[in-house]
Amino acid sequence: GYIPHEYARQGVYSTKSDVFSFGVLLLQIISGKRLLMLCGVNENLSILEHAYELWKGGKGMEFVDSSRDDTNSPCKLMRCLEIALLCVQENPNDRPSMLEVSSMLKNETTNINTPKKPAFSKQVDEIGIELLSTTQLEKCSAYDVSFSEVLAR
Repeated sequence: GYIPHEYARQGVYSTKSDVFSFGVLLLQIISGKRLLMLCGVNENLSILEHAYELWKGGKGMEFVDSSRDDTNSPCKLMRCLEIALLCVQENPNDRPSMLEVSSMLKNETTNINTPKKPAFSKQVDEIGIELLSTTQLEKCSAYDVSFSEVLAR
């Protein structure tokens, strides 16, 4: 769950891989939920998707663990949520560096980009192709040339 999309699909590791892992950890801290828990109305969303959907719908405070709710400064929690969502974006080039993350966390006036869809999302992407789910990635190769499914005899 802490492994970024590009590493799981293509074996590509970069400095943005640590940023992804940090974002996942930050989402767990904010929500008080384990990574493998399914969330949402039908409990069919990962913690990443659930956080993104709530944030996108203006209901980010619903994602926050009630024991972490600081009614005096809910803006700080929403800022942390946005930063975490920036860290788990599907495209590694869209993710900030750890230096930028540190700066955003320290300085509340630093502008934050709008987060895009998180990695490993089951949602339909912009061109209408459904993304491979984690279970599909375990069953078949990630090469475009051929797909091999592992079956027991």
